[in-house]
Amino acid sequence: MISILILTLNEEDNLPGCLESVKWSDDIHVLDSYSSDRTVEIARSYGAKVTFRKLDSFAQHQNWALENISFKYPWVFYLDADERATSGLAEAMMRVAENPGQNVAFKMERRDFFFDTWLKHVQMTAFYDRLFLSRKMRYERLIHPVSKPDGPVQKIEGYLDHYPFSKGISDWVDRHNRYSSLEAQQSMLNRQAGRTVSLGAILFPENSIDRRQNLKELYYGLPMRPLVKFVVMYVFKRGFLDGAAGFSYSVLMAFYEFLIVLKTRELERQATGALS
Repeated sequence: MISILILTLNEEDNLPGCLESVKWSDDIHVLDSYSSDRTVEIARSYGAKVTFRKLDSFAQHQNWALENISFKYPWVFYLDADERATSGLAEAMMRVAENPGQNVAFKMERRDFFFDTWLKHVQMTAFYDRLFLSRKMRYERLIHPVSKPDGPVQKIEGYLDHYPFSKGISDWVDRHNRYSSLEAQQSMLNRQAGRTVSLGAILFPENSIDRRQNLKELYYGLPMRPLVKFVVMYVFKRGFLDGAAGFSYSVLMAFYEFLIVLKTRELERQATGALS
């Protein structure tokens, strides 16, 4: 009763484990951005249906998939190639898909791993809307898209396991170098749109999505933002309880924030120069 959507670009190392974790579904779709490795071959060997589209922004890519791929079932489970659905999560998804009530989406807890260590405390957020009615879900933002379900959302049991360092530190740094450019562009777009921070949405949120969006906007305007990010993750989120992995991850995320700050300033200078 559940279709699967996986987005890929050169994921020959991660994809087999991902597909193994969802082989209980008879409707697996891979949206590939013209991989140059064995990604497509691997996907087809598992019986997945492969569709091709060049990646532009992540939100547009995901929205296109929901609008254009012919899923067999109304319920879609979306995951990335470096993620794995645990057996407990699969069982929980099947139960709620059979009896969803009024809900249009279900959020699940994701466990991020720094190699073999679960980053239990240092995660900024652990819950994501990944099981949903395709006609009731849309995404926003150039990078790290925000889900916009059109209706009630509930949590379900089970874990979605995430291995962002599966290809090594160098790959993580390369990816986040690209992501930081998109975050800087998103910051400029938000300013042009006159988007402001709502403290009410942070302190008294109607839902976790609005709170996360406003927290991100607040971060954008903070001085010494990379240091703030480190303190929040390592101290206030108690990343120190995750040991050396928690410290390393907090430093990497602070570095990522620093790249966003520098690239945003660069775009500001370019915009000022164009106006003058």
